[in-house]
Amino acid sequence: MIPRYTRPEIGAVWTDQAKLQAWRDVEVAAAEALTPDVVPGLEGTGEGGEGGGPSPEDLDAIRAATFTVEAVQEREKITDHDVAAFVDVLSASAGESGRWIHYGLTSSDVLDTALALQLRKAGEIVVAGAQEVAEALAAKAREHVHTVCVGRTHGIHAEPTTFGIKLAGFALEADRNAQRLAEAFDQVAVGALSGAVGTYASTSPAFEAKVLERLELQGEPVSTQVIPRDRHAQLLQAISLAGAGLERLATEIRHLQRTEVREAEEPFRAGKQKGSSAMPHKRNPITTERITGLARVLRGYAQAAVENVALWHERDISHSGAERVILPDATIALDYMQSLAVRVVSGLVVHEDRMRENLEITSGALFSQRLLLALVKTGMVRDDAYRIAQELAQRAWDTRTPLRQLAAADERCSALDLDAVFDLGHYTKHADELVGRLADAGL
Repeated sequence: MIPRYTRPEIGAVWTDQAKLQAWRDVEVAAAEALTPDVVPGLEGTGEGGEGGGPSPEDLDAIRAATFTVEAVQEREKITDHDVAAFVDVLSASAGESGRWIHYGLTSSDVLDTALALQLRKAGEIVVAGAQEVAEALAAKAREHVHTVCVGRTHGIHAEPTTFGIKLAGFALEADRNAQRLAEAFDQVAVGALSGAVGTYASTSPAFEAKVLERLELQGEPVSTQVIPRDRHAQLLQAISLAGAGLERLATEIRHLQRTEVREAEEPFRAGKQKGSSAMPHKRNPITTERITGLARVLRGYAQAAVENVALWHERDISHSGAERVILPDATIALDYMQSLAVRVVSGLVVHEDRMRENLEITSGALFSQRLLLALVKTGMVRDDAYRIAQELAQRAWDTRTPLRQLAAADERCSALDLDAVFDLGHYTKHADELVGRLADAGL
């Protein structure tokens, strides 16, 4: 991901240094687990033919072994194989004891298990950010639980609602995405050290378990040399879905910020921020537009992850090149998008007066269902009541004559209590209960 969209904490998870350090962690843990009780054939391979596997002195040397990114990259120019280059550099640093590094392993053992370590770190950051989005939305929903605004369907005024109810729905969606992300990161935090084609021919399942216990990872039951990529696809789907949720929120705010609507706006640093290089009056929804654009990128990454699932036989590397891009980029992008969402929601400028004004744009036509039901209660056939309400509401909208005034002058509505029909309280009476449901979700 480009530096512009990379926050330092999660960016540090995906550097070349961090990747190679994760490889080193796997190699050291594997060397520490090389004992005759879990790796058959190690008996008598210690110093002077005694014991088996690396000696305490060997392990000290392996733990002290170092590498540099530059040295590994130089070695790769010769090997044309990144893991082999890394093993060469680390083994050389350990001296004679380096012979125990990568013993019985294949490249995917290191790559996939180390990737799980990196994804676990990324997950801690991303899930915390997702929860922060949900909490910010919940706080803003409670702040505006009774702020009446227009509810829209098909982009057209429908009936009144409250801004708090609207935001509560976004908050609960964000909470679901946080849960999905937590589950997806958890199921991908698995390692495998099963050797070539996954048969443990040079080690054993007990050896793998010993290594993974050191790394605090779960084991892949049957790894066929690589960890099945449905796990990574599930993670990218969860990331894509979380991005879609942020996009839905961003799209709502972008609409509300339109000049003709202007019910809510992104925070704007007056006197510092510039909305346009040419038009000084502009305050554009650039942050939510950025969220929208990056959500499209996440969906593309999810598609690539699904295509990575089908590999040839026990292993190929057609997934490798894509994963070097999509896994770092997707986690970094979502982390960035979440930070933008928190900033927008926390600093959202809400124009309650404009919301009230917009309620009157249709001259009361949005009370049409209340009028319909009131007519039905008088004993009128529903279709007849519907036609009357429709006729009066559309005339109100088209002629800008208040619907209440038209109803008061229409003898077909003479039996109605128009104060009750046109009472906004009907639309807000359950707002406290609805927004209160946030607490049931722990928000």
